[in-house]
Amino acid sequence: MSQTIAPRVRTLLLLLLAVTGALLAGSAPVSAHAALTASDPQQGSVVKEAPAQVSLTFSEGVAMSDGSVRVLDPKGKRVDTGKTGEQGTNTYSVKLHSGLPDGTFTVTYQVVSADSHPVSGAFTFSIGAPSTTSVSVSDQEAGGGVVGWLYGFARYLSYAGFILLVGGAAFVLACWQRGTGERSVQRLVVSGWLALTGATLAMLLLRGSYTGSGKVGDIFDLGLLSDVLQTKTGAALVSRLLLLAAGALFIAVLFGAYEKREDDEEKGDLTFGLAIGGFVVAAGLAATWAMAEHASTGIQTGISMPVDVLHLLAVAVWLGGLSTLLVALYRAPSIEPAAVRRFSRIAFGSVAVLAATGIYQSWRQLGSWSAFTGTSYGQLLLVKIGLVVVLVGIAWISRRWTARLSQAPAAKAVKAAKTSAATPVKATAKASAKASARTSAAASAKASATAATSEKSEDEDRETEDEKEPAATPAGGGDDKRATQLARQRAAVATARDKRLRDADPLRSGLRRSVLAEAGVAVVLLAVTTVLTSTEPGRTVEEAEAATAASSQEATGALAVDIPFDTGGKDGKGLARVEIDPARVGGNDMHVYVQRPNGKAFDIPEVKVSFTLKAKDIGPLPVVPDRIATGHWTASGVQIPMAGNWAIAVTVRTSDIDQVTVDKNAQIG
Repeated sequence: MSQTIAPRVRTLLLLLLAVTGALLAGSAPVSAHAALTASDPQQGSVVKEAPAQVSLTFSEGVAMSDGSVRVLDPKGKRVDTGKTGEQGTNTYSVKLHSGLPDGTFTVTYQVVSADSHPVSGAFTFSIGAPSTTSVSVSDQEAGGGVVGWLYGFARYLSYAGFILLVGGAAFVLACWQRGTGERSVQRLVVSGWLALTGATLAMLLLRGSYTGSGKVGDIFDLGLLSDVLQTKTGAALVSRLLLLAAGALFIAVLFGAYEKREDDEEKGDLTFGLAIGGFVVAAGLAATWAMAEHASTGIQTGISMPVDVLHLLAVAVWLGGLSTLLVALYRAPSIEPAAVRRFSRIAFGSVAVLAATGIYQSWRQLGSWSAFTGTSYGQLLLVKIGLVVVLVGIAWISRRWTARLSQAPAAKAVKAAKTSAATPVKATAKASAKASARTSAAASAKASATAATSEKSEDEDRETEDEKEPAATPAGGGDDKRATQLARQRAAVATARDKRLRDADPLRSGLRRSVLAEAGVAVVLLAVTTVLTSTEPGRTVEEAEAATAASSQEATGALAVDIPFDTGGKDGKGLARVEIDPARVGGNDMHVYVQRPNGKAFDIPEVKVSFTLKAKDIGPLPVVPDRIATGHWTASGVQIPMAGNWAIAVTVRTSDIDQVTVDKNAQIG
């Protein structure tokens, strides 16, 4: 059994890395928690006169600096003043230069939402009439790339460190005070502190680049670091570091002075003091997440922040205690059944707190039943709920092993007592009589036997010493070297004996397997939770969609999309312009103009159009327009069922065999 410990630990570690990598890779770039709900001019609209400014409205407050919003003319030249201002609730604007020409303008923005996550995007509007534009908006969103992945990994590491630090210390103080002397437990708690401290420092350095350029070279930019320290997230990270300094003192006392205390009264007083101090530090650490992320924005922040602190503490006590129990079962010589029973009760209470706080958080972040399946946040939450159910099921199996483990010592004691009491008195008397009869015979042979036994004992002792001790070494440093070798041999023998004793207990082995399974599921659960905290809440998504749909009802003008194509044949290059009027939910008029590279009408045999809304799995919705003139096709009553970022695909056939399908995304509705 002991030979399988290392492979299982390696398997758990590989599972941790694989799940973390997959989920973090899937979550980059990070989903924004503030959504653009309206703009003036409207996305894709055509205005008659050049506006004096561009206004953006978000679903929640954002942090915006000069240069966060840029407006580019068709040639890619900036036409804004660079100075941003706040116009109203969650509405921000940037002024434009006067005398702007007609054509299509591109608006790009990059801000930080109130819950600390970067938000970026772009859209176009036209003055007078749509035109071609040379502006190429990068597909790289804020919070993506190498810096985004590193920041996401640091966030995961910070959660893991918090769980090991708080949960490990709580397990020792509340369940297994003898564990303060176990080196494996000490290493686990200290590793948690180191992981949380290192991750916090890394997040401070990465933060400026993460919310800005996304360049690796900007990680060590002291100017960006200074800007980060003035933000809410920067203040939370600095507060976390200060609390970790107090946490280091707590660890030093827990595994130092506390472990050496022998007087029960003094140890009891120190236990109470450590419990109070440890709770204050742990709650403060949990509050650094609550004050800077989901709980600090949205509705009922006065309730959600304390609830979030309780939720994080319950997670740490449960999963951190579980990790400590796993280490104790594998590495410690023994652990008292009473300690396992106490943790089982505490874990049950933690799960109850998790359920209560989780239900409230789910209601607050989702807002409707449809958000469970209609948003990424709801789908991830369903995965998390499923993992928690599996984890609770495995925990129930662990509780059964715990009950059997606690009953085993009592059963053994009763069996031993019954065996001793069942020894017949007659058999004892008979044995005494036989011993008395043999006394005289034994006395006569005693003298000769004593001499032989003495010689044999001395020979055996010498052989035993030769087997156990290393060969003699020369005088001088030889005695020290021999003593060191003896100490190593004795330690190895003691370790092997302890492992044999642990592995020989079937109840302990059963509990070990179930706790290992719990830890494996907990690793996946923690990874899912990390991604969940960086995903746009369902309530925000639905509110943003509703606001966009409402504002689109007031929008006027047509949407124009230019899509270059090349069928690959001779004279196969051109440009397809799709115009949709009024670009709203419901019926629309559509015009398709096909032009040669020189701008002249392109006479081709066939054009087809389709619409696909990938976010809602709608489409493709095919439309076959009618040819009304050279290079001009039209269709009436084109139905757009809902607002969204639609993929407009145009199939162009320039000859009997030369055909190509090109597409472009555009906001409709």
